[in-house]
Amino acid sequence: MSATNETGIVLVPHTHWDREWYEPFQVFRFKLIQMFDTVLAMAEEDPRFRFTLDGQTAAIEDYLEIRPENTDRVKAVVASGQLALGPWQILLDEFLCSGETIIRNLQMGMAGALKLGGYMNVGYLPDMFGHVAQMPQILSQAGIADACLWRGVPSKVSGHSFRWVAPDGSSVRVEYLFDGYGSALDILAIAEHIPHALKEYRQETADRYRGDPILGMVGTDHMPPDTGLMRHVDTYDSPAFPIRVATLDEYLAAFAPGENLQVVDGELRSHARGNILPGVFSIRRNLKIAMAKAERMVLDAERLAATHSGADFEPFISMSWRRIIESTAHDSVVGSGTDETVDQVEARLNEATQIARAVRNEVGLSVAEGVPSDAFAALNTLPTDRTVMVELEVPAPAEGLPVVAETADGAVLAVQELGQAPTMLGDEAMDASVLVERMMNRIHGRELFGQLIENYRVAPYSLEFDVAEVPSTPVFDIVTFKADLAASVEAHPGEWKVRILAQPRRRVLVDVPVPAMGVTPFKVFQREDRAAEHVTCEDGVLSNGLVSVAIGSDGTVSLTGADGTVLQGIGRLVDGGDCGDSYNYGPPAVDILVAEPSAITVDVLETGSVRAVVKVSRHFSCPRFMEPGLGCRSEDRVDVPVHMFVELRRGEPFVRLRVQFTNEAADHRLRLHVPLPHPVESSASEGQFSITSRSLTAEGGGGEYPLPTFPAYTFVSAGPATVLLHDATEYEVVEGNELALTLLRAVGSISVNVHPLRDEPAASEIPIPGAQEAGTEVDVEFAVIASSKGYRNAGAVQLSDHFNAPGLVVRGRGTEAEAIPGALQGLCLRGDSVRMSSMRRVGDDMEIRVVLLADQGTGAVLSGPFGQVATVDLTGRALESERADGEYKFMLEPWEIRTLRLSPRG
Repeated sequence: MSATNETGIVLVPHTHWDREWYEPFQVFRFKLIQMFDTVLAMAEEDPRFRFTLDGQTAAIEDYLEIRPENTDRVKAVVASGQLALGPWQILLDEFLCSGETIIRNLQMGMAGALKLGGYMNVGYLPDMFGHVAQMPQILSQAGIADACLWRGVPSKVSGHSFRWVAPDGSSVRVEYLFDGYGSALDILAIAEHIPHALKEYRQETADRYRGDPILGMVGTDHMPPDTGLMRHVDTYDSPAFPIRVATLDEYLAAFAPGENLQVVDGELRSHARGNILPGVFSIRRNLKIAMAKAERMVLDAERLAATHSGADFEPFISMSWRRIIESTAHDSVVGSGTDETVDQVEARLNEATQIARAVRNEVGLSVAEGVPSDAFAALNTLPTDRTVMVELEVPAPAEGLPVVAETADGAVLAVQELGQAPTMLGDEAMDASVLVERMMNRIHGRELFGQLIENYRVAPYSLEFDVAEVPSTPVFDIVTFKADLAASVEAHPGEWKVRILAQPRRRVLVDVPVPAMGVTPFKVFQREDRAAEHVTCEDGVLSNGLVSVAIGSDGTVSLTGADGTVLQGIGRLVDGGDCGDSYNYGPPAVDILVAEPSAITVDVLETGSVRAVVKVSRHFSCPRFMEPGLGCRSEDRVDVPVHMFVELRRGEPFVRLRVQFTNEAADHRLRLHVPLPHPVESSASEGQFSITSRSLTAEGGGGEYPLPTFPAYTFVSAGPATVLLHDATEYEVVEGNELALTLLRAVGSISVNVHPLRDEPAASEIPIPGAQEAGTEVDVEFAVIASSKGYRNAGAVQLSDHFNAPGLVVRGRGTEAEAIPGALQGLCLRGDSVRMSSMRRVGDDMEIRVVLLADQGTGAVLSGPFGQVATVDLTGRALESERADGEYKFMLEPWEIRTLRLSPRG
């Protein structure tokens, strides 16, 4: 459609295709094939027909996997402008994946659509449950100037469009779907009423469009196009009210990019004109954990491969990313689907993790080739120097002699012994008639029971093996062994005793300093050298010299931070009823809150030079379920033991909390509280390339009560308390003085028809018994920082990176007699509040992406083995380039995301 000032309507035929939801993917795909067969037929029959395929390339790829013979037909309708594809790979939930995943989603979708002829240059976001603050910057860096969305827009927006500004100042024009993504369905519902309906809709929306052409979205969830659409257009088009059919990007081309628009800053999470369904952040916690775990694994695999290996792992890395991105769909990772859908999403995410883990492990093995077999190597996946804590089983044949660790330069590392490993791996009786055959079946080359044979002893009626992970003898002669055993068995028929004895070993923790993106080899051996106890536990108080932690009589924790700030009552648990559904928490009419434990035990598990761990066990008597139809919790109770592991590590300015329990109750919400020493008026949370400050209330006005529960991704902060997170977590500042984090929300329906906080259903009332999480082993880890000035003073950006990057340790695979090499440094990034989002190989270059998570600009320094640095946009287009010779100094503006390509020297 060319630009026009006609006050008519532009119809945009489309479908909103949830890839999986109340049906699993393959069931919906069957319907997708039928739907798109119709689209192709209509496009080929009438060149005026247009169709927008929901902004996601996955839909057309899913179609062509079944109908590959239609590829040329698809390319033809793309080339003619009749079909708009992409730019996204999948329509994602923006708050339930990382910012890096959002970018990879966009890049994958654009690349897939280009193979078929091109992508729609519109950031189409029709049904996401709110929008992240940095989306305008991400779209702008991909060359996309327009967005189109529905939910989350504040009530102050009075027109059909506005300018959406990211924290860095970049912006996009937004076409506001104020009536949803099916705004024209009612207009076209009854043919003979179309003229009246058009006139009425023009009058109803006059204040918003103000003479601009009206956007009429013709489509909704899983809807095929109306085969009579073009007949309706021919029948009712008139000079007085022109009717045109267009793709969404054709409609948007009518509007000048410089037009004067209302400005909206930052994230969009208003309930004013559309439900944003915030309960999805706390339902099906296992999916949120699986998503974050997969993201971390694939990013680590990319970094390690780019740093330490020249092998081409791209097919595996891409496969892992594809599974992650497919799972970000807003009806996938949110957990609002049926149980079978959720099972498939979790399996897909686990598979993504497994693929990336295989790459990571292979890179680790290649590093191990340069390290002696009696040594280890610790690998750092962060671009800053740090200490990596590793847990090992090491030989310790000398009883009573301590285990020590040293690097190549003689630096002594902190070691903490955890206990003895089992030495008796096998002790059984076996008849002589089967002995030789069974033992030969068990031995694989030199391996037996997971270790390597050191030597063996054959005596009448007795066979013994000594095994070790790294044997001292050069070879094991399996031919001679078989002959010896066969001869002795023949001479001594009857019952034999068979024993497999492992070398005495100890479990130890070692704190290893590792350079940025580097490797530190080290040896572990025994020597008379007692380690100092850096982390103590005395009279119920844990201390590491930086912070201290006291366990209270109620089982909660008091933390004294590095600057003396004290937080008390950390870890208070509060359980309440939930009569809601997967989309929204629903408070019962009469609730029973359970906050006082019925029994408490405290056990000191570890102290030493590396960490101290205390286990706090509390029992809670929780109502078993909600009474059907009564709006109250049952009198029937179930005992729920909750174990909280309080861990303090050497050198860390925070306390780690790991909460474990088996859920046995239904229809409830369990939250962990961090009381604040004084009331606060706001909170802040990190996620998707931004730290977003929020008030204690949310804007309402629509059909959903604006609960002030919000999402956080790697940390959340309120007042002097900052909580580091491993995965997407729902939080609320309760009454201004307690930070509450949701551990579990258990309900039994995708949506309920009558909800206490929502005017209308969010979906059909479909049972999802799996969402009650009966028997689920809940395992959630946090870390808490106490700092008087909140997250800014605490260094929360770098500490959250440290918390989420455990590092890697591998045993050497080289020759035992070799000396251990020195530490090696990789790419190093310095800059306050600067995070490296990704690092990967692109051809012969290294690509890294960084973001400044601060409202003041800062300088950054990048050092490593490179000679040229280019700044590129998200399409790979170079914006500027300069020589660097191993060091690149640059400025980052507040909240800026920057992608750099580093070319090798020479």
